[in-house]
Amino acid sequence: MDDKTPRLYLIPTPVGNLEDITLRALRLLKEVDLVLAEDTRTTGILFRHFDIHTPMMPHHKFNEHKTVERIADRIEGGETVALVSDAGTPSISDPGFMLVRECVGRGVKVECLPGATAFVPALVDSGLPSDRFCFEGFLPQKKGRMKRLEALREETRTMIFYESPFRLVKFLMQLAEVFGGVRRASVSREISKVHETTVRGTLDGLVSFFTANAPKGEIVVVVAGAGMDEDETDDEDVME
Repeated sequence: MDDKTPRLYLIPTPVGNLEDITLRALRLLKEVDLVLAEDTRTTGILFRHFDIHTPMMPHHKFNEHKTVERIADRIEGGETVALVSDAGTPSISDPGFMLVRECVGRGVKVECLPGATAFVPALVDSGLPSDRFCFEGFLPQKKGRMKRLEALREETRTMIFYESPFRLVKFLMQLAEVFGGVRRASVSREISKVHETTVRGTLDGLVSFFTANAPKGEIVVVVAGAGMDEDETDDEDVME
């Protein structure tokens, strides 16, 4: 351990290629007393690959409100616990916030390791300004979805969204309706995996592209902010 103080570690796990995990993350996953996993089956694949045998316990959005106090009790009792999500950094569109809040409120030491998260590679790879951006994650599927987009109409920073491949075309159409079809954007999928792709163009062009080419895998949508220079580009302009 870095020191002997019991604590909660938030440990990022690869979003695609298993080699993206850090050496420190691997060491801690082997040394902690308990690993909280969003899905123990998914984390089990990682554990088997790196020969990790630390006990696991499920910790996900359906049970976290019931377990945070018990877990904080265990850390206060002297255990060191790690939290991982299925992929990426815990608490970023994944469980984690409630446990961190409980530990912070009790004065329990919390430490988040740097590491993988899907939206940073997608943002950098988009070709859109990355000096200032806002992360919106998953928008509400139904109620409040368009209201949130309307609130972002005049947002000048680059915007980042997560979306299901099954809803991508509809989402791109909603973005085009609110922001205008010539707004620049990119769609990244399967980041760090064998079939990783990024498609860039106007929102209208992306609607046409993905209507003809059904997407698969995890999706990150990056959209230019209002007022960014927009080239006079044909709607069909897309670039991979």
